[in-house]
Amino acid sequence: MKVTGNDIGMIGLGVMGSNLALNMADHGFSVAAYNRTEAVTREFAAQLRPEQNVRAYYTLDELVASLARPRRVMIMVKAGGPVDAVIGGLETLLDPEDIVIDGGNSHFTDTERRGRSLATKGLHFLGVGISGGEAGARRGPSMMPGGPEEAYQAVRPIFEAIAAQADGGPCVAYLGPGAAGHYVKMVHNGIEYGLMQLIAESYALMKEVLGLSNEELAEVYAEWNEAELDSYLVEITSAIFKRRDVPTGFYLIDLIRGEAEQLGTGMWTSQSAMDLRVPIPNIDIAVSMRNLSALDEERRQASMALAGPGEWGGEGPSQPTSGGRALGGYAGAGRALESHPPTVDTVRNALFAGMVITYAQGFALLRTASDALGYALHLADVASVWRGGCIIRSALLRQIKTVFEQSEGTPSLLLDREAAGLVAERRDDLVGAIEAGISKGVAVPGLMTALAYLDAYRVQWLPSNLIQAQRDYFGAHGYRRLDKEGTFHTDWLVEEGAE
Repeated sequence: MKVTGNDIGMIGLGVMGSNLALNMADHGFSVAAYNRTEAVTREFAAQLRPEQNVRAYYTLDELVASLARPRRVMIMVKAGGPVDAVIGGLETLLDPEDIVIDGGNSHFTDTERRGRSLATKGLHFLGVGISGGEAGARRGPSMMPGGPEEAYQAVRPIFEAIAAQADGGPCVAYLGPGAAGHYVKMVHNGIEYGLMQLIAESYALMKEVLGLSNEELAEVYAEWNEAELDSYLVEITSAIFKRRDVPTGFYLIDLIRGEAEQLGTGMWTSQSAMDLRVPIPNIDIAVSMRNLSALDEERRQASMALAGPGEWGGEGPSQPTSGGRALGGYAGAGRALESHPPTVDTVRNALFAGMVITYAQGFALLRTASDALGYALHLADVASVWRGGCIIRSALLRQIKTVFEQSEGTPSLLLDREAAGLVAERRDDLVGAIEAGISKGVAVPGLMTALAYLDAYRVQWLPSNLIQAQRDYFGAHGYRRLDKEGTFHTDWLVEEGAE
């Protein structure tokens, strides 16, 4: 019998699409499923149980015909051309007031373009950022929808049912018009880059400076996850250090090449921040470090050509000799380490400060983008959506949500008294961790960037007056003065007092 009342269609049955379809069915919604490659659809259909309310279709026409009106169709395919191809196939099959949903990692400018185009045909378009990976898609992701609000209301019951739950509520909220949802997801991923870089640096410090074993690292991160660093990324870090490679018996982490790949969302975040003139240096450096990690052969050559601390013959970095949690004697150690040896607590506090600063940068970008792009974002809602299901979920986001609930107009998280205090009281440990890295030649650019951002943001005077004077000297760009209103220019080649 022909079915004509499915609640929603799912196009794209990869990891995310197939699991979202099953999640929807688990919550009582009937799902029509389709994949362009018929074999994928058949494989998915073969795994369905009779009681699961998911039906497989082998053409777009069949899928669209099976949907209740207004039709709701969700696209979960690779960003870029594939999304446009699916939309092109749907346009002639849908009617005005039908809703097209892109749940992939599309660039926000593509979402804006698609929304405008579909609106001319009377179709609604939602760009929905989804975070949580395979497990989140199946059991509860964080969802970030943007587009026409009336379209969101039509899918709201489905989204609220399948989203992660945190503090008694779903981790989904209507974020704003246009590409608001995909923009928020992009910044989520940028923050993710920054946090992962900081955690990697904490690993480097504890491994290379403190000499902790994989077993000790797993224990440390597990302990941290029970306190203020409670977060998904810290949780999985502990689990990673416990895993052994079955064939070899070695710890798997020690067999993985030090090359971090990327899909581009971190880079998009940096590019947008540059366009909007918002400083997000922790995200920028995280993107750069992934690029640097790919220069494997160059770094191998540099390890032989460039001497590190205490090295004179280019024989490569020294190895830690201490197996304890605080550094004892170490050949070539700097004076800072000898007088104030770092501890696990030093690294923990430095990491926490860096994470707060990274979140602050991301939310500052969202605030500026909201005004510049007309998204009218409520930052408390963003923090609420990120409390569960997503990759950057953490206990800290509950505090961030409270900050923006109490003062939506706060320009920066670092201007909140409590948040500022959390960072300020850990500044010395941030310095200590950085000094430890510098003394032993362990790169900690994320921590260094966090400290530099903090110190530059908290002072009224910056040496940028010299930069502006230089610009005026060679380019006659002018400058503003402290003692007079207006813009001034000096002919720097004419001697002072000369006519």
